[in-house]
Amino acid sequence: MLNILLIFSAKKNKKETLEASAALIQNGNEELLNQVLEDYKPYIKKTVSSVCKRYIFESDDEFSIGLIAFHDAIYKYNSERGTSFLSFAEVIIKRKVIDYIRVNSRHQNISVDANAESDEGETRNTITDALSLEEYTRGNEAADRKEEIAAFTKKLKDYSLSFDDLVKNSPKHEDARVNAISIAEIVVSTPSLLEYLQEKKRLPIKQLEKQVGFSRKTIERNRKYIIAISIIIMGDFHFLKDYLKGRMKQ
Repeated sequence: MLNILLIFSAKKNKKETLEASAALIQNGNEELLNQVLEDYKPYIKKTVSSVCKRYIFESDDEFSIGLIAFHDAIYKYNSERGTSFLSFAEVIIKRKVIDYIRVNSRHQNISVDANAESDEGETRNTITDALSLEEYTRGNEAADRKEEIAAFTKKLKDYSLSFDDLVKNSPKHEDARVNAISIAEIVVSTPSLLEYLQEKKRLPIKQLEKQVGFSRKTIERNRKYIIAISIIIMGDFHFLKDYLKGRMKQ
């Protein structure tokens, strides 16, 4: 009986600690943010796996989407609503992963008209062939996405950045993300700024401050995110560019 009480108490304390951690992170504790993201990677994997119905590796792009969603959940969580943080995070992660899968599956829809064949055997073969083609297409796109993520990660290293940097330094609010993306668009579309970025591997903050309607502090705070988005815009990253759709002006 005592053991049961101790286990229950430990779980309760862990839950309360996580809720408290979210509040501390929202108040600017970046070191704690990094620790929580690292500690809850197994939970993120498990949640993403429940959507994808397969084992999830940290190299999978679905895991990256889940990690970003968990990061967003930390900043959006409000304990006053009476929901536990993990319940809230689970909803956010599943929603983001499902949205991602839908976006990347929109070209995979294969129409099968069961009434087109009068013979039951031929109809069954048509459906089987269609499903096989769909599975083949999905497999190819999954491989392409994984290859693209690997190429993007390698490109980030040229700028002394990592995928984790992108997750941890992603702006907390949608309007801030849109603003950062607009700055990245200006960098890529302005030859002098783009040349500076590609040669120096850093943002031309002084020049940018004169050219955009944002303060130096705003640019510096989102520096890593802006560089990463610039890399996506100027590179051959079709799947990653889907993330930017609706946020870009061009």
